[in-house]
Amino acid sequence: MPTSTRFVVSVHMLALMARHGNRPLPSEVIAADVGTNPAVIRALLSRLSTADLTTSQRGKGGGALLARAPGDIRLLDIYAAVEEREIFTVHNSAVSNRQGVGGYVLASLVDPLRLAREAMERELAQVTVQDMVDSIALLIDRKDHAGGRSG
Repeated sequence: MPTSTRFVVSVHMLALMARHGNRPLPSEVIAADVGTNPAVIRALLSRLSTADLTTSQRGKGGGALLARAPGDIRLLDIYAAVEEREIFTVHNSAVSNRQGVGGYVLASLVDPLRLAREAMERELAQVTVQDMVDSIALLIDRKDHAGGRSG
C-alpha cells in the first residue's frame, strides 16, 4: 500500500531552506538535494506558500524562502499544509460487507484511529523546523567526528 511522501519531502525542503538562511533557493537546487523532480518541489512549494510557510522571490537569483523563522514553523503546520487530514483510509470490503465483523469494524475503529491521529498531531506540534535543523547539524557533526564525510 503506497503512502504519501509529501510531508517528509516538505520537511526536508524547509530544513534545507532554513540551513541556507535568507538566501532564496531555486526549485532545481532543492530538487537536487531532495532527489526528486523540480516539478514536485514546485507543487509542494505552492501548498506551503498557501499555508504561509514559504514565499518566493522572483527574477535572477530568486527562489523559495521561509515565510517565518524556522522556530515558528511546527511540523504539524507542514503536515496540515501538504497532507490530507485523515491518515487512515477505510478499505472497501469493510464498507460493503454489512454481515459479521464487516458490519462493525468501522464503528469499533473510530476511537482508536481518532486517538492515534491526535497523538501524532500532538507530537508534530512539539517539533519545529529549527529543531530539525539542530538535529541535522548534530548528526552531521557526529558523522564528521567519526571520520565520515558530510555533504
